[in-house]
Amino acid sequence: MNRRTAGWVVWLGLAILTGAGRAFAEPMDAGKAFTKLTRGAINLVTGWVEIPMRIQETSVESGAAAGWTWGLLRGLGHGFIRTAAGGYELVTFLFPAPPDYTPVIQPEFVFSQPQP
Repeated sequence: MNRRTAGWVVWLGLAILTGAGRAFAEPMDAGKAFTKLTRGAINLVTGWVEIPMRIQETSVESGAAAGWTWGLLRGLGHGFIRTAAGGYELVTFLFPAPPDYTPVIQPEFVFSQPQP
């Protein structure tokens, strides 16, 4: 590893350590942390449900051909995002990020109605 790369690694390490200190600065609320853990696990497991939901939703709005093409693509995108958000919340449940343990994705769960 050359000197320039080593310098970047050191700066990156310091930036990560500085950010970790801020994350620990806010006190943990065990009840909200457990809710975030549960929400993350549920979204990680049920992210695939977005695919048939979006196919059905698009089929009702625009017809079967659109449902099986555009709806499938929408479902894959929404499913990936929900699964990734679930994984993020599962890994970071101890930290109040976003503030006050609010959900990363709306609606909070795949079967919840979207909030206005």
